[in-house]
Amino acid sequence: MSFTEKYRAGGKKFKLADFPAGYKSGLPDSKEARKLATEALSAELDQLQDILYAQAKHRFLVVLQGMDTSGKDGTIRTVFRAADPLGMRVQAFKAPSEAERARDYLWRVHMVMPQSGEIVIFNRSHYEDVLVTRVRGWIDEAEQARRIRQINDFERMLTETGTTIVKIFLNISNEAQRERLQERLDNPEKHWKFNPGDLQDRKLWPQFMQTYQQVIAATDTDHAPWYIVPADSKSGRSLIIVNILLEHLRKLHLAYPEVDTSGWPQQIE
Repeated sequence: MSFTEKYRAGGKKFKLADFPAGYKSGLPDSKEARKLATEALSAELDQLQDILYAQAKHRFLVVLQGMDTSGKDGTIRTVFRAADPLGMRVQAFKAPSEAERARDYLWRVHMVMPQSGEIVIFNRSHYEDVLVTRVRGWIDEAEQARRIRQINDFERMLTETGTTIVKIFLNISNEAQRERLQERLDNPEKHWKFNPGDLQDRKLWPQFMQTYQQVIAATDTDHAPWYIVPADSKSGRSLIIVNILLEHLRKLHLAYPEVDTSGWPQQIE
């Protein structure tokens, strides 16, 4: 089993309870060591991203899902700190605009998919349309089932046309979320991050966990796999994620494009 295989959801047999949010087995013991390891691997990620951009052949999508404070923003900052902005884009999904509501729910997602040579990170994603919408009762069970089928078909189409998809659930515990929300309340410099609506979601924690388990089990496929990453430790979370992404990038066998240099001058005057 590879280092990252232990974090695979496992398809229809997936049980969220089998993936502890504080799991750190196999990682360096100290926070500093985990940070240094992440920085070293991020350098390789930067190199592979540069080749992917130059080759302009593959498309790479990273989906980050998780409860509030699970570390979506922090993951992007630490894992992609060395990445070239020319070949990387972050797409955050907020409440749909009027124009987006006038179209099917996947329209706004398809519009921002990676182009050839690009890595795109979704900060939240199309999965909001089968998670939040179901927990809050905006869609019924039948509509959720239809959307799950449509999402599976959508992701299969994307992978069959050249997009690598890696989906990551940032698995934070209820207690760790409470501590991080409290920190936002206590620290004036983090007040801008606090949203009272997050407290409403906390009241629905069991429903969210149940729905995440259901949706991940139904959409974890070999072509678009889910990884369940323990998110109570920020340094551990980032180290696991950079390993997952590198594993998938290495499988692409990236190489700088060959260029015909015949006729080029030997020296620039």
